[in-house]
Amino acid sequence: MSTVTTKVQELLGNEAESLLNHQCNTIPKEMLHLPGADFIDRSFALTNRSPQVLRNLQALYGHGRLGGSGYLSILPVDQGIEHSAGASFAPNPIYFDPEKIVELAVEANCNGVATTFGVLAANSRKYAHKIPFIVKINHNEFLSYPNTYNQIEFGSVDEAWNLGAAAIGATIYFGSEESERQIVEIAQAFERAHELGIATILWCYLRNPSFKKDGVDYHTATDISSQATHIGVTIQADIIKQKLPTLNGGYTAINFGKTHDKVYSELTTDNPIDLTRYMVANTYMGRNGLINSGGASTGSGSDDYADAIRTAVINKRAGGHGLILGRKAFQKDMKDGVDLIHAVQDVYLDESITIA
Repeated sequence: MSTVTTKVQELLGNEAESLLNHQCNTIPKEMLHLPGADFIDRSFALTNRSPQVLRNLQALYGHGRLGGSGYLSILPVDQGIEHSAGASFAPNPIYFDPEKIVELAVEANCNGVATTFGVLAANSRKYAHKIPFIVKINHNEFLSYPNTYNQIEFGSVDEAWNLGAAAIGATIYFGSEESERQIVEIAQAFERAHELGIATILWCYLRNPSFKKDGVDYHTATDISSQATHIGVTIQADIIKQKLPTLNGGYTAINFGKTHDKVYSELTTDNPIDLTRYMVANTYMGRNGLINSGGASTGSGSDDYADAIRTAVINKRAGGHGLILGRKAFQKDMKDGVDLIHAVQDVYLDESITIA
């Protein structure tokens, strides 16, 4: 047993057995297109992606500590818009400086850094050739009062190309009143990105107050959140970023849409690895990489550490491609943030933690 696995067992506590030794009997791993050094060749080389898109996808998968493993460790810092700069950066004010954001990703040896037009434009000539840039092209503008929840574009795909982006990222609030407009806008943006040779990453979030019922929040129910990921790959997102599923039964509890009894009786169980495996299946059986969110910072270093490791174990054993982890890292001292990201990367580098 490796030192990493021993540490992971300690952090998982009572869940160690159910997560580290679980065998998935719902959707077997043999049906999946699994991560690996040749993933771009296996999953994208014969698609409609151009050589330029393939080059940028390979740049992402080939960079950093996880380079060549088939896994991704991405630092996202778009919270200065989504949550206000004060809410995001007051815990560690150095990150008001955009260079520090890119520096954290470089120091942590991430595959790429995903952030705003402004941050990447401020660092373009210094860093665009040193770490893959992922430009987040839309955001929820959070200054209007009363607050609204709507993704609007903050710049163009051509602008992202000009500042040296290897990929663009976008969010769609599936289930919201604005979702149809957002789907059309982002599908068109992704088409333009692929024309320019830029890879695409979609943040597939559910947002609808009716997805909460009887005190239960179904925004992370795998049956409906996995459908969001399926729409995401349909509009040709190369990589899907989704919150880790925590429960099931959104369709049946809310009583909407269409599903099948086998989703609940055969294709999933209550184990979080199986819930996430169903999500991987909805990304064309893993042909498009699934990365899960690292989640919000709890303010406690030990809790953040344990939560991030747990998410990494679930994602990896389900057949996912890694984590996109931000607030847990940049709301700490840079050294502590780097240590946390490295600990997550260690999970993906540990060959004893296998696909379930």
